[in-house]
Amino acid sequence: MPRYRMIVEYDGTGYHGWQSQRDGSSVQETIEAALTAFTGEVRRVQAAGRTDSGVHATHQVIHVDLDRDWRTDTIRDAMNAHMKGEGVAILNVRRVAVSFDARMSARKRHYVYRITNRRAPVVIDKHRSWHVKWRLDPALMQQGADQLLGQHDFTTFRAAECQALSPLKTLDRLDVVVNGEDVRVYASARSFLHHQVRSMVGSLILVATGKWTPKDMRDALEACDRSRCGPMAPPDGLYLIGVDYEGADAEI
Repeated sequence: MPRYRMIVEYDGTGYHGWQSQRDGSSVQETIEAALTAFTGEVRRVQAAGRTDSGVHATHQVIHVDLDRDWRTDTIRDAMNAHMKGEGVAILNVRRVAVSFDARMSARKRHYVYRITNRRAPVVIDKHRSWHVKWRLDPALMQQGADQLLGQHDFTTFRAAECQALSPLKTLDRLDVVVNGEDVRVYASARSFLHHQVRSMVGSLILVATGKWTPKDMRDALEACDRSRCGPMAPPDGLYLIGVDYEGADAEI
């Protein structure tokens, strides 16, 4: 049974997140419905990360096993035809070894959080960035971000409903990049806790506006107490932009 690896792009606006659920539409359901319409098979697809309601992706990675040995461009084009107007697109399809697992084989995940920092309302990027009216100090924001790098207990930035076995994570990158009114926070790690990126960004805004010092960020981290977290950033600005693999995704 051939296994296929797909790169997926989606606008999370209007979706109740990646994972299939009873009380709302999901990206996973949309993709699986397109697969069934195209192949006649009912298959469950596996993803590298389960994005929340309203969160977007430019580079989600999924895998699925199909009965037939399809041309990869046929899979891409047929699925996109069935998902027209759904805000989801298959960018690339590759045949991979059966040992490849979109989630378990991942070595690092990359996210970006987009902020529009201006007084005027956001129109074009509404639902695709967080509109922050208050002036942000990018240097202070980066100093706050630096406090979180490395391996730590991230309980402070962990959702109460997080199902991870341990709050211990290693944050490899947390960079603030500013281009005029466009502020982006890039985060990379092997894996993240539920709501970790949005929680960190919300706290970084407190540092960037002078309500917290960089030391306050460090103190909040070391407290390992969810109540010490700043306000959580909304989902609109968060994007899954990349997943790294080693070896197991070799094309066959």
